[in-house]
Amino acid sequence: MKLKYVYLFLAILGVLYTWYYNILYFQSVENASFIGFMQDAQINFAGKSFGADLTVVVLTFFVFLTTESLRLKIKYWWLLIPLTFLIAVAFTFPLFLYFRQQKLDLLSIKN
Repeated sequence: MKLKYVYLFLAILGVLYTWYYNILYFQSVENASFIGFMQDAQINFAGKSFGADLTVVVLTFFVFLTTESLRLKIKYWWLLIPLTFLIAVAFTFPLFLYFRQQKLDLLSIKN
């Protein structure tokens, strides 16, 4: 199996896995809101640790996304930044790796 398809599978898994729990959360609280979600995610030190970890991962991803996209001339790469906040980094990071691998495969065919 080609690596790009593993990345695509992981992107699909990332959106399904994270949004399964997001939907359960929003169905289980009385006044569901994004602000309430963020407050609940920061309710204890375990949540704060996870948030800090995820923040560093997202910032690292954005640096990698920007530099690699500009180097390889990947179109519409910037759309992954808002999608990271609207959907999940578990979706956008493997999706970017899929686009990157697709571009690398295309460039290797040309050479």
